[in-house]
Amino acid sequence: MQKYLPILTWGRHYNKAAFSSDIIAALIVTIMLIPQSLAYALLAGLPPQAGLYASIAPIILYTIFGTSRALAVGPVAVISLMTAATLGNIVEQGAMGYAIAALTLAFLSGVILLAMGVFKLGFLANFLSHPVIAGFITASGVIIATSQLKNIFGVDASGHNLLELVVSLFEHLGEINWITFVLGASTTAFLFWVRKGMKPMLRARGLTAGAADVATKAGPVLAVVVTTLVVWAFDLSAKGVKIVGDVPQSLPPLTMPDVSMNLMTLLFVPALLISIIGFVESISVAQTLAAKKRQRIDPNQELIGLGAANVGAAFTGGFPVTGGFSRSVVNFDAGAETPAAGAFTAVGLAIAALALTPLIFFLPKATLAATIIVAVLSLVDFSILKRSWGYSKADFFAVLTTIVLTLGMGVEVGVTAGVILSIFLHLHKTTKPHIAEVGLVPNTQHFRNTLRHDVQTVPHVLSLRIDESLYFANAKFLEDYLYDRVAGDTPIKHVVLMGSAINEVDLSALESLEAINERLDAMGVKLHFSEIKGPVMDRLKREHFLDDLTGQVFLCQYDAYVTLK
Repeated sequence: MQKYLPILTWGRHYNKAAFSSDIIAALIVTIMLIPQSLAYALLAGLPPQAGLYASIAPIILYTIFGTSRALAVGPVAVISLMTAATLGNIVEQGAMGYAIAALTLAFLSGVILLAMGVFKLGFLANFLSHPVIAGFITASGVIIATSQLKNIFGVDASGHNLLELVVSLFEHLGEINWITFVLGASTTAFLFWVRKGMKPMLRARGLTAGAADVATKAGPVLAVVVTTLVVWAFDLSAKGVKIVGDVPQSLPPLTMPDVSMNLMTLLFVPALLISIIGFVESISVAQTLAAKKRQRIDPNQELIGLGAANVGAAFTGGFPVTGGFSRSVVNFDAGAETPAAGAFTAVGLAIAALALTPLIFFLPKATLAATIIVAVLSLVDFSILKRSWGYSKADFFAVLTTIVLTLGMGVEVGVTAGVILSIFLHLHKTTKPHIAEVGLVPNTQHFRNTLRHDVQTVPHVLSLRIDESLYFANAKFLEDYLYDRVAGDTPIKHVVLMGSAINEVDLSALESLEAINERLDAMGVKLHFSEIKGPVMDRLKREHFLDDLTGQVFLCQYDAYVTLK
């Protein structure tokens, strides 16, 4: 039970010191999450209260099933954008079915994550390479920031990609509400200053580091309070400033997703993409924070924790959620000791949903847009292009393609292309494995590449080190390489395949090795192996290959060298 309910592990050791730390962290994170949750609901195309709802039950469920002590689960920018992009193609925003479709998307995402966790499929996320993820998040950040400019300008604009958004904004430039623009632009500037300049200023005025840090985290709340008061005091809503308006004063309602086959079919692929992206983002944050305290994260149990959180969101009026980078770092830095900090945060947000929602009636949407813009621009990092160009042209091509397709065709196309490119690049790299001819380093028993080192070789012995596992995609390449190499070198009487880097030989590769053995034998050349790993040898012994082998299997390459020279 402890394996599937991590709360039973840390809960039995819970004490007053941990409670005190968790309460303080929860207070800080709650202050931060109130405006952020409202903003991300706006980004997803949902009523603001959906952001609060999506931050209550999911956090509690993750507290029970998750393994990270610091991860804070809830709405995040990229997943909210993917939600809006998905639902925008199915249901018109603002229609009655839009919120139900969001619930269903969360439910389907939760079921996929749970299934991946139960069947231990967390490795599937590895097919999305980090450079591709970085490119996707960078492009998504640009799209998100651009999509919120309509709320800063106070105009109606729409679009699913950067080009559509920019064109739509230019078409409505003549309709700018200048009061909204002043509010939005000044709030954006203030929030950028809060991130960079507020803490140093407070420290210079004598505040302690802890107090200055809390005040900095509360900066967005201050922006919400001030702009709401300004709109209320000067009745700016009557002058065209768009406000949040009525927000239900209640705890999350009990809701039911639509499990009709038609809708589930339309949402399955987007839900799968959201699940993978959300898991990759969440697990990377969780592992980074856990490493700082030498704690352990179980990726498969994390899938279960995130799956439960999304199912919880589906039944409580929310939308897809995952572990957020900024809130998790704040939770960690604030001193959270256990996942109970998340549960306390959920209590704080529940209180806000019950008691504070009437106070945000006059909250301008421009303020929420400013909150989103400042949050997502910190994710934009075009330096990944320069870094990948200098390190690997293949990775650069993958990153560039992901960025261009995401910006030009939308997030779904971008992330799908990223997944396909990641898999293609892996297959491409392994279809042509590095094969090195090796020789003996003088006065040692070590063997190195003849092109890189001054080594000793024997003319009638060809020693090859294969730096990749052998499987169906690269077996033919090995065949062709060997035939071409041996055919033009008549002194060769022995070929030794050094298997120190071979971790797997599948059936297709075994058949290729059988063909190589027969073909070399016809040429009067014997085939040998050295340094074959135990698991690989165990599998080879299941077939008759070793019985038909014309040469020997040596424990180490040096034994082969001495015996055959």
